[in-house]
Amino acid sequence: MSTKPSTPQLLGILVLALFTVSITWKAKSLEKRLHEGSDASALVSKRAADFSLAALDGNTYSLADYRGKKKVVIAYWASWCGPCRMELPMLASFYKKYHTDSSDFEVLAISMDDDRAAAESFANGAKLPFPVLLDLDSKVADSYAVESIPTLFVVDSDGKIVYGNTGLDQALEFRLAFLLGIKVNPAAQTTGDDDSSH
Repeated sequence: MSTKPSTPQLLGILVLALFTVSITWKAKSLEKRLHEGSDASALVSKRAADFSLAALDGNTYSLADYRGKKKVVIAYWASWCGPCRMELPMLASFYKKYHTDSSDFEVLAISMDDDRAAAESFANGAKLPFPVLLDLDSKVADSYAVESIPTLFVVDSDGKIVYGNTGLDQALEFRLAFLLGIKVNPAAQTTGDDDSSH
């Protein structure tokens, strides 16, 4: 006495199968990228793609707003990404140590989470001191060929990408200080009150 599956059951099985294939393909793609290296470095010396994104603070940030004024560190991340959850506090520490109102650089953390709530929960919990932008449909990430995270770019004040890297960088503070022209001060306080040499 076998019973035939109903149409809704068949549709459910089909959706589950497609989802499984999609997730498996994405995981394999990410794994392959990690072994091969990053496309991020391929963008070095090229003009950074302009973008305009809403942020958790209610403002909209555009890369063009910084052109001719400041260097920009762009950090792609997501709340579900383990290495990102390690990199962002390092980036926050760097920012608190070296950034002031008169600094010639800004950090823009672009969340690739699928919904605002997940990004907001992590950003608030980690007390991220820089703007956290939302790229919910990954359009901006696609324009930067971001397929693995964390991915970090440094854009000079002329709008040219001078650095690109995918993966957690344990020497992040020193690398950013070098790229941004900041004299590293190991004794600087991490409260953000210190006016380190910029």
